[in-house]
Amino acid sequence: MPTAALGIDFGTTNSVVARSSVDTSVDLVSFAAPDAVTNVFRSALCFWQDGDMRGGLAHEAGPWAIAEFLDFPQGSRFLQSFKSVAASGTFEHANVFEKRLRFEELGQTFLRHLITHAGPALADLPERVIVGRPVRYVGSRPDAALARTRYDAMFSMLGRPVHYVYEPLGAAYSFATRLTDPATLLVADFGGGTSDFSIVRIDVPGAAKRCVPLGSAGIGIAGDRFDFRIMDHLILPLLGKGGTYKSFDKVLEIPAGHFTDFGDWSRLAMMRNRRTLEQLAKLKRSATDPAAIGRMIAVIEHELGHGLYEAVGKLKRALSTQDHAEFRFESDDLTIAADVTRAEFESWIAPDLARIAETVDGALVAAGLAPEQIDHVFLTGGSSLIPAVRALFEQRFGAGRIACGDELTSIAHGLALIGQTADLSDWLAPADAP
Repeated sequence: MPTAALGIDFGTTNSVVARSSVDTSVDLVSFAAPDAVTNVFRSALCFWQDGDMRGGLAHEAGPWAIAEFLDFPQGSRFLQSFKSVAASGTFEHANVFEKRLRFEELGQTFLRHLITHAGPALADLPERVIVGRPVRYVGSRPDAALARTRYDAMFSMLGRPVHYVYEPLGAAYSFATRLTDPATLLVADFGGGTSDFSIVRIDVPGAAKRCVPLGSAGIGIAGDRFDFRIMDHLILPLLGKGGTYKSFDKVLEIPAGHFTDFGDWSRLAMMRNRRTLEQLAKLKRSATDPAAIGRMIAVIEHELGHGLYEAVGKLKRALSTQDHAEFRFESDDLTIAADVTRAEFESWIAPDLARIAETVDGALVAAGLAPEQIDHVFLTGGSSLIPAVRALFEQRFGAGRIACGDELTSIAHGLALIGQTADLSDWLAPADAP
């Protein structure tokens, strides 16, 4: 008999939860976010000091965290994409005002808010919980065993047995519900921090083992990297990157360190301090293009980072359906406008696409298969909508084999379905397998 289960897609950018019932139905958990009801919960935390709260620290998560931060950025500590440090041995804790919070403490705080905002849907958790994990974690030397230890501590607060499944395998199981004939399926999952690929053999409905994993591979390149490519090539040159300044009788290039924090819009709030702004004012006086440094100061001084990255995301989405689009950011203190072609964007992400292609080949090698032996390719995740990403798979497998849909929810849906199976052993990630 099927069992009820909870599928959790804990993502770098977004998280999604699905719940399956004993009648085999699956429902996505909804959240009444500040802007609209949604199935997607932003993987973000915001902390601020509050003497009335236990420990003197208040916090929120998801879209509520973003709203809190935008209301009071200087008095808040905002953390996003914290999943990306799960496998990092150099990360010990995040400094949040006077407190030092370990990964598992951040994760438990995040989960508590997610459950609270889910309301009745998660008031009574099923006995079986299936959590997705990347095939390869983010970082130059990711420690999967360390990430597993931290995940165990994070999800222990659910008070239920937790099982880990590769994220693209969740999407594979979801896609299998569309098929009636045996097939070999490649799933390409493009998240915020990682791109993961799994190959699965699918049998007919009702078979003793409907799906059998054959091979997997992953890489720490995904949507966040594509966003930064736009920022680095289009926005930062307008803010002074690559420019020069005069020092006595020499003309020197502006140090790249001034732009490091632009990789994460929430870190820009940390630059809004007297020392940094004084340094930038001095740089502006000696810069060959003082107006560019003036724009950089405006971004920092007026907390424009979130809006800039929202505009970057809008441009990326527009270029998924148009050959060219206008990047436009407008505020009372700064206006930036530029025309961008899809070809330009594709040239910016070309090195990333090349590494992704190599990783896809690695998944084929792991499965012992050639491209022509793949019957279907299922693309999921937000960046799967980028034409250059889709073209990579069309060139290898043919356009007729490509399928997509449910880009943000297929993993959680599939994880909840996997949780219904009587024997989980075929699906568990290696460290969790018997």
